[in-house]
Amino acid sequence: MGQGIQLRTWIEIDKNAALHNIGMFRGLIPKTTKLMAVVKSNAYGHGILDFPKAVQHMVDWFGVDSITEGLRLRKEGIRKPILVLGATLKSRLKDAARHDIAITVSNFETLRKVSKARPAPKFHIKLDTGMHRQGFQPEEVFKLLAEIKNKKPKTKDHFTGIYTHFAKAKARRLDPYTKEQLKKFEDAAGLFHRAGSKNVIRHAAATAGTFLYPEACLDMVRIGIGFYGLWPSQHVRAARSDIRLQPVLSWRTVVVEVKDIARGECVGYDLTGCVRRPSKIAVLPIGYWHGFDRGLSNNGFVLIRGRRVSVLGRVSMDMTVVDATNVPAVRVGDVVTLIGQDGKERISADEIARALGTINYEVVTRINPLIYRGIRI
Repeated sequence: MGQGIQLRTWIEIDKNAALHNIGMFRGLIPKTTKLMAVVKSNAYGHGILDFPKAVQHMVDWFGVDSITEGLRLRKEGIRKPILVLGATLKSRLKDAARHDIAITVSNFETLRKVSKARPAPKFHIKLDTGMHRQGFQPEEVFKLLAEIKNKKPKTKDHFTGIYTHFAKAKARRLDPYTKEQLKKFEDAAGLFHRAGSKNVIRHAAATAGTFLYPEACLDMVRIGIGFYGLWPSQHVRAARSDIRLQPVLSWRTVVVEVKDIARGECVGYDLTGCVRRPSKIAVLPIGYWHGFDRGLSNNGFVLIRGRRVSVLGRVSMDMTVVDATNVPAVRVGDVVTLIGQDGKERISADEIARALGTINYEVVTRINPLIYRGIRI
């Protein structure tokens, strides 16, 4: 990436990998099922602007966390339908309506605010079928139907979708709790259909649900982590060993300083990284501010010239030191891979997640959004 060498750190987005992943999901779902690309949280760290523009011709909807993200897509010329999956404040309802961005209604207070808004946005009802986060409870459905029916006709006309979210779809194959959630959702959606809301879009499955529960694909699926070439869990990966996802994101930096230190010398804050041999160390201009987690102190690896080298000492706010002794030709300006492939070696978001005791979602979404992201074709 020519422009990358001019930067201290950058993200590369592999467009071909993204298109491969989307094509794979297209092949899994019925032809009549719509495909939503979930690009919330800065497109899972991949870039809220570049990633959607690269894939918009292959998807039907975009899912975002906030009206702010939705407006950014509209400003960049994205014309596909957009759904805000998170909460929308009353003060932003007019923005949603004016820019044709659908919002999520998950409680009666929000429904009443929407019914009074002028102009009013389109909205999807969210049902809490067992995750107990956002959503109307199943026992509230009859009251909800009455509320929508008794509001002005305009409110009913703006009701365009209904959905839920599974709590354990990625835990293991054919989990009974997920099937119970799906049944509750289909029963509730059926009540809306019989009450006259026949054209609303029903959606329940995200990446794991799409992989493991084909009966949950319904009218639309919401694909997030899978679009980016990452698995929602190792259980899902094992269950769908016939599927090959291609990671979309690579994260690079450069060596900015190289020096030799004597045996017994220690590195960084609190001098926690000590060497047992004469060593060559390399300084990298990235730290926990950039999203290179402090938990990788004396615990992580990077790639230099196709070789794996270990993090030495504490990860600082803006700098990290690595032990490059096994890369004798290392020099200032060498490209360093934090996530991605270099030669035969690869460091994945999953590997970093295991080192940190977390999940790959957190690893990629916490990469600083100010870091340059560029599409690699």
